[in-house]
Amino acid sequence: MKRRVKKIIRIVVFSHVLLAIGLLLTHCSFTRYANKAYAEAKREKPYDVIIVPGVPYEQQNTTSVMKMRIFWAKHLYDSGYTRNIIFSGSAVYTPFVESVIMKVISDSLGIPPGQTFSETKAEHSTENIYYSWKLAKRMGFQKIALATDPYQSRMLRSFIREYCPEVKAIPIVFDLLDMDGTALPSIDTTLAYVPNFVSLTEREGFWQRLKGTMGKRIKDEVRLDEYARRENTTGN
Repeated sequence: MKRRVKKIIRIVVFSHVLLAIGLLLTHCSFTRYANKAYAEAKREKPYDVIIVPGVPYEQQNTTSVMKMRIFWAKHLYDSGYTRNIIFSGSAVYTPFVESVIMKVISDSLGIPPGQTFSETKAEHSTENIYYSWKLAKRMGFQKIALATDPYQSRMLRSFIREYCPEVKAIPIVFDLLDMDGTALPSIDTTLAYVPNFVSLTEREGFWQRLKGTMGKRIKDEVRLDEYARRENTTGN
């Protein structure tokens, strides 16, 4: 009995050690990726615009992820990496349009309001990048980059390669962000509030949301656009 207990303990300890090593290696990998991308962006700056994916706004309970992305966008603007910023996101999980909230906050932090924009249609990360890329193109921007955390940036890499190939990545370099003691300012949320709001979790099931995250809506739209172009070409 004692041997069995000791064996179980060894297995548990070994599993935790392997998990810790795996997490450490993953962290190091993301750190190297972010540092390399930041160095490349430094050589290529300034970009015409960066795209910042939205985060649900929960007032006093808003997560540090929104704060992190906004402050990273501000850092890139203040450091001359970008001339403009597009915040992307609809009212997805809370009754506030994410991109409008993030624009209002960034404007209150000192970024000129004329240099920040809101893309208000996206409900998934793939839609954040694609709809913002299309908006940037319509506005005449050519040099475009995605500015978000390293994990999301890597997750979107293959999608970007296929659907927005000229978009670069400037993932967050956490060592450059000093957010200790800083708080997001209080803002007027009137313009961002959506009455009669229905959360995405009530409108879509789990598998439908997962497909959206993987880009299903975008892929369907691209196929329809290609079909329409072929029809127009044939008709002419």
